[in-house]
Amino acid sequence: MEVTGSNYIGGRARGRLEGSGCYMLPTMSQYKGEMKDGMFHGKGTLHFPNGGKYDGVWDRGIAKEGKYTFADGLEFKEKNWHYCDSYDRRFYTEICSGLKPAGISQLTNLDPPRSIPEGCYDCGDGFYNPNTRVITDYKLRFLRNADDDEHEWIVRTCRKGWDEIIGHKPKL
Repeated sequence: MEVTGSNYIGGRARGRLEGSGCYMLPTMSQYKGEMKDGMFHGKGTLHFPNGGKYDGVWDRGIAKEGKYTFADGLEFKEKNWHYCDSYDRRFYTEICSGLKPAGISQLTNLDPPRSIPEGCYDCGDGFYNPNTRVITDYKLRFLRNADDDEHEWIVRTCRKGWDEIIGHKPKL
């Protein structure tokens, strides 16, 4: 585990991870649950650094069934998913707590929205710096480098950390 940067606290048998335990991945994701022959096996929960979690049943390292719950308590539904779709664009906090008065916009599911560092974008799982093409989590720890497709998508669609006056653009 020293090679991968992982850490495990729990049962072992024949030198392998076995029984109940807590497995910390180098990404700071954490699995708490049953292990067998060094793999997730049985009931367990995979906790993600963003606060989300996946409760599931695993078979030799493969999730066979389960549910994902976002950090704000919203449960993902594979079928009949109506959150922030083309018919209902409200954020989950607006669905639970109601809409704000006219003229007060809610820009993200967080209210107030998190502050974005100058020159960066909020890409959903962290901040993106277009100069370095590095995505860090919200605690500014490295997540990944953006490829050309992800760079283009972030710049085109994500909230940026600066104001920009674009003015009126007449139709030609």
